[in-house]
Amino acid sequence: MLDADFFRRWMMATAASVDREAERLTALDSPIGDADHGSNLQRGFTEVVTTLEKEAPDTPGAVLTLAGRRLISTVGGASGPLYGTLLRRTGKALGDAGEVSAAQLAEALRAGVEAVMTLGGAAPGDKTMIDTLVPAVDALGAGFAAARTAAEEGALATTPLLARKGRASYLGERSIGHQDPGATSSALLIAALAEVAGE
Repeated sequence: MLDADFFRRWMMATAASVDREAERLTALDSPIGDADHGSNLQRGFTEVVTTLEKEAPDTPGAVLTLAGRRLISTVGGASGPLYGTLLRRTGKALGDAGEVSAAQLAEALRAGVEAVMTLGGAAPGDKTMIDTLVPAVDALGAGFAAARTAAEEGALATTPLLARKGRASYLGERSIGHQDPGATSSALLIAALAEVAGE
């Protein structure tokens, strides 16, 4: 079973990973976005860590809801609302339980991903974070490591796609050949989950 401390460590691991990969995320964002994806997420997750160190939510759902709120209030562009919605909706779906199973997390994450799809209007194949998150959630039933592999493959698979949503969609054909930065950062989130789970 996964408790509040597990979810805190997941957010901390994600923040560390975003910190390490911020330059790469921004480099991916340069040709098809505003060249700020890495720095925006880095700022947001730094705030998440600071908040979680000051406050100590005692349920998995409360940890994610708080993290989501911080991202919405501190991250510019589309990333804040999208990541914030993902975490808040997942947290809400987990409810007030003190511990949750991996299966309950998978179900809650699916609700979070569906909320992101509704907010951004994106579907699989549109070259967005959805191309990482949908396969990751689908694979979560087979374990955290399987979810990480599916997420990484999903992010790589955005490279040949034509962007149909988000900032990159303004470029039309020129978006082809670039890995999507949002899909890439979403893979970091799932990889951090697998890392904290010890897989």
